[in-house]
Amino acid sequence: MSRPLTPLALTVLRMLCDGPMHPYEMQQRIRDHAYDQAVKITHGALYHSVERLASTGLIEPLETSREGRRPERTIYAVTAAGRDAAQIRLAELLRNPAAEFPLFGTGLAFLNLLPEDEVARLLRGRTVLLEAALAAHQTAHDALRKQGLARYKLVDQEWMIARVRGELEFVRGLAGDLDAGRLTWKDDEVHTRCHPRPRPPRHDDKEDS
Repeated sequence: MSRPLTPLALTVLRMLCDGPMHPYEMQQRIRDHAYDQAVKITHGALYHSVERLASTGLIEPLETSREGRRPERTIYAVTAAGRDAAQIRLAELLRNPAAEFPLFGTGLAFLNLLPEDEVARLLRGRTVLLEAALAAHQTAHDALRKQGLARYKLVDQEWMIARVRGELEFVRGLAGDLDAGRLTWKDDEVHTRCHPRPRPPRHDDKEDS
């Protein structure tokens, strides 16, 4: 059974559905359309993905050219098999919820390893970062809309904005519950073992200080 297309491979196929191009042009268009907000893309990974797709027959090289002292650039085109694979993978991504393990979820699972007041402080700091991220995503979205991009090309950004906004609301509420004492783990055994209650200072401690 073949491995499913990675998000980056799907991105390459999507770019080539617009027409043949070389990887450098793909990278520029990905940035112009803010696809790098939806897919993690690095220069090396993009070229590696192009090579893998070519080796499996999902894309094919059309021509290789060189301009001056620049490295050779190979122009690729998507094949019929590549178009079919992209459509099948896209349908899977839209239809089937995937098990994801965000790092924030890991942190929430082990809250009681830290004192409550410290968690509340950290969450308040997270709200500041989320507010900045939300503003940045909204600004980028609005700018692309003003440039005339159709809404269907920005639905992934709408989802990102909604996700950040939802997380911001959740984190604010969680921090508020900690501050108000509605959420506590002071008597939890794990918390007690990881953070034993501080002993009162002794006379010799003062002399050592």
